[in-house]
Amino acid sequence: MKRPYVIINCAMSADGKIALPNRKQLRISCDEDIKRMYNLRNEVDAVLVGIETILSDDPKLTVKEKYVKNPKHPLRVVLDGKCRTPKDALILNDSAKTLIIAGEGNEKQFDFEHVEVVGCKTDSRGHIDLDCVLDLLYQKGVKKLLVEGGSTVIWSFLKRRFVNDLYIYIGPYIIGGKNTPTVADGVGIKNEDELILLKIVDINRLGPGVLFHYQLIL
Repeated sequence: MKRPYVIINCAMSADGKIALPNRKQLRISCDEDIKRMYNLRNEVDAVLVGIETILSDDPKLTVKEKYVKNPKHPLRVVLDGKCRTPKDALILNDSAKTLIIAGEGNEKQFDFEHVEVVGCKTDSRGHIDLDCVLDLLYQKGVKKLLVEGGSTVIWSFLKRRFVNDLYIYIGPYIIGGKNTPTVADGVGIKNEDELILLKIVDINRLGPGVLFHYQLIL
């Protein structure tokens, strides 16, 4: 199967958390890392998140001119099994095109010319099949895909080994909480044989934190 080149980009605290214990969004990245993130968005064909990120953070997923001159906004993609994206969500604004991938039979149309809704098959838990997603995106001309969250979506890509580059910015903070969201949630592995092995490509200090660039060992 031909599929896009997949990049995961995320930020976490020193203890691996990505939000407050109550799941409220928390800024972890420094200004230098935010600039890097926007430049990365500007270089890809599409940026993808799950519906929980839309409902909790309401992101635009565009590129700010403050950080990138003459920005090229990527296609915004939402994995939304039951098509719960609110009609007033910022991701539906006309700053860029948006593709909502729902579960088959749950497609709901929006009255915006720049918004498309398509269906893909789902698994027993209602999660959208990533083979279908990546095949669909490749057919639409997406050669480079940036995955930004949430943690269940990131886990799904890692579990299937559908990741070419993994960037993790680690901020100098401790958040704590056994139920606090982490970079990769989901069901996790069952035993040591299922460990997802990484190799370090590069390490750079950014502001008060550190940026790790990994690739998967397949």
